[in-house]
Amino acid sequence: MLTVLFSLGILVWTVFLIDGVIGLRKIEALEAEDCLENGPLLSVIVAARNEEGEIKASILSQLEQTYKNVEWILVNDRSTDSTGYLMEELQQEDSRISVVHIEELPEGWLGKNNALYRGYLQASGKWLLFTDADVKFEKEAFAKALRYFERHKLDHLTAAPNLSAKKFWLKTFVAFFLFGFSYFKRPWAANNPKSRIGTGIGAFNLVSKASYKAFGTHEKVKLRPDDDLQLGMRMKQAGYRQRIVTALKLIEVEWYGSLKEAFVGLEKNTFAGLQYRVSMVLFAIFGVFVTNVLPFITLFSPDKILAFLSLGIILLSGIHYVLVIKKMTIFSPAMFFVLPVTALLFIYCIIRASLLTFKRGGIMWRGTIYKLSELREKE
Repeated sequence: MLTVLFSLGILVWTVFLIDGVIGLRKIEALEAEDCLENGPLLSVIVAARNEEGEIKASILSQLEQTYKNVEWILVNDRSTDSTGYLMEELQQEDSRISVVHIEELPEGWLGKNNALYRGYLQASGKWLLFTDADVKFEKEAFAKALRYFERHKLDHLTAAPNLSAKKFWLKTFVAFFLFGFSYFKRPWAANNPKSRIGTGIGAFNLVSKASYKAFGTHEKVKLRPDDDLQLGMRMKQAGYRQRIVTALKLIEVEWYGSLKEAFVGLEKNTFAGLQYRVSMVLFAIFGVFVTNVLPFITLFSPDKILAFLSLGIILLSGIHYVLVIKKMTIFSPAMFFVLPVTALLFIYCIIRASLLTFKRGGIMWRGTIYKLSELREKE
């Protein structure tokens, strides 16, 4: 049984690897782009709830951009800390900043999605940049992104930032997440105009206002906790021109501060990413275990054929892992050597998030419970 399963695994990993080698080459680095010095107004929309520790540093890094024709709409989404006060301070210091305070969440919306939509309603720019409140930007980030956007005549551009992490196991977890995301979602397909596969990253989703409005705005994804990904996926499916780039030296975000924070943070979108289906949860657990854990055990099997097939899977997945990590992060590919442990951590994350979702009857996000029945209805 395992021999047949692993023989199939060799075939699947070979296909993944060929696809990845071709696809990753098509993801360009934004750092290599020229800068757009002058152009139409860019509206930067930042939604924040209880981000008092990050919001000021993020906005200050944006105010130093070489591209100057920018306005900022900072949306305070029902914060209970000093986030709103800090936004008001920033507004007093720079006239390009305006602040929107949200006191109540409308029915049928997730908080962040509603906040981004409310920001759009206040925006005057030709372009809209949706970004998070904890993202740091180098001075030429906007100018290079807008130049790339114009040169390729895009409707949507998303950029993969440097996901910084300080602790070893957190780094391995982030690396595994990107590794898994690559072969489940194939983000490079967004750069193929013939493909209907799209992608989006919350740190940097740049859209033309006209295309975003014609698509249907965040109203199309108003109950999706993975709104950034869904926005990109659905815009691409609708025929809009899209690309993904890397911006590892231009954009940085500390995804989570610790492994524990990562488990808590992924509670909101793990089950959503598996379409709120138990069958998909079981399939994901089985797939991760068989492809990323079991071969490291059966490698030592007395059955030479099984051991050989295990080695083949490890080598093929290892090459894929190295390619993804070198392209999408600044981490060491040597973290592949602890892949089985990280895979088990990820399985734990899936199980934990799914069980908590069922226990709560929905997802908990930034202090608000969203009912599973309602989320499934809008799936």
